[in-house]
Amino acid sequence: MSSKPVSERAVIFLIGAVQFVNILDFVMVMPLAPYYSGALGIDSAHTGIIAGSYTASASIAGLLGGYFLDRYDRRKALAVSMLGLVVATAAGGLATGLHSLIVARVCAGIFGGPATSLALAIIADIIPSERRGKAMGAVMGALSVAQVMGVPLSLKAADLAGWRAPFLGVAAMGLLVVLGAIFFLPPVRGHLEKGTRAEHPVGVWELLGRKDVQLSYLMSALVMMSGFILIPNIPAYVVHNLGYPREQLWNLYLVGGVVGFVTLRLAGSRVDKMGAFRVGTAGVLLGMALTYIGFVSYPVWFPIHGIFIGFMVAMGMRNVAYNTLTSKVPENAVRARFLSLQSAISHMASALASAVLAPMLLTTLPDESLAGIDHVAEVSIVLAMAIPPLLYVVERRVRAQAAARSTPPLAGTPALASSGSGDP
Repeated sequence: MSSKPVSERAVIFLIGAVQFVNILDFVMVMPLAPYYSGALGIDSAHTGIIAGSYTASASIAGLLGGYFLDRYDRRKALAVSMLGLVVATAAGGLATGLHSLIVARVCAGIFGGPATSLALAIIADIIPSERRGKAMGAVMGALSVAQVMGVPLSLKAADLAGWRAPFLGVAAMGLLVVLGAIFFLPPVRGHLEKGTRAEHPVGVWELLGRKDVQLSYLMSALVMMSGFILIPNIPAYVVHNLGYPREQLWNLYLVGGVVGFVTLRLAGSRVDKMGAFRVGTAGVLLGMALTYIGFVSYPVWFPIHGIFIGFMVAMGMRNVAYNTLTSKVPENAVRARFLSLQSAISHMASALASAVLAPMLLTTLPDESLAGIDHVAEVSIVLAMAIPPLLYVVERRVRAQAAARSTPPLAGTPALASSGSGDP
């Protein structure tokens, strides 16, 4: 391990770059559906199945990763995961039909799921708890950057060069990010050093038996189900039901992404000061209101851009709150295991919502519009109602545990260079 101090800003930037490619690989698939569905002869109602194939495989990978991810240097494990994601994304660009595209997305999920867990584990290992909310907000800002830059550029590339171009372009960009992470991200081995691991390491089933872990995982499942029962169908809904031009979809993601990026930066610092419950609950309530307005009782005077802007604000507040909170639940030695299992449960919930529940409620009409979207939205609202109570209970338990024990610095964690105020 290098003895040079490592800047928090540099670590956050590198992890953010990793997350950008990982997230863009996932989020661009849904907006591109109107492009590849026609070219490959795929029914619009099956878009959720394509998204669900990624999340289902990511879930299985997360379950398996819970058994071994904490045994390795997090940097090396992250590099392997990202390299696999790059190959799978390129394979998606070479798909010839529904089945080959699903296989490619399954492979992407196998590597992309653990990559997310490892990236968040690195941030949680290196960034102190009192600044973690702001750091998480910055890293999660990769989602908004993917929306602001990645999705619009992907849609433009599809317009100019066909739907395969975005997949191949993201794969090439991912390869560059992998090289950057290998050469510039410091080794993260603190969880492997003597004195940081328990004398009797916590097993998967023992971890799953903890009440705070169970509540965290239940909350994660509800967050993902309430979102992904609806999100994969938004592009088809606004194009075919609301009549928004397909060629202008990039515009929606651009505006929503800009607002989301600002929201994540502000929400992260608010979580550090006000707590996850308050910020997350505000996001949940806003999201429920926008879901009702946009999909259950849509008024013709309400701008479609308003739906996207509201969703990005609501999702940003909710997600940074729950991710920051759950990162504080496990001890350092089992953090990657905890996050890997959390990723598995989250992806499993996403797959259930997008590939099972939503198709049961949706029907593609002859004009390609979606019937039943109002029922999908109602289920989303009901699921979201259970999130604030869980935020409240988990936050109380985390605070109680923090007061009962002090967490010593990780013995093998890279030294962090001072960055002025100390904020990332």
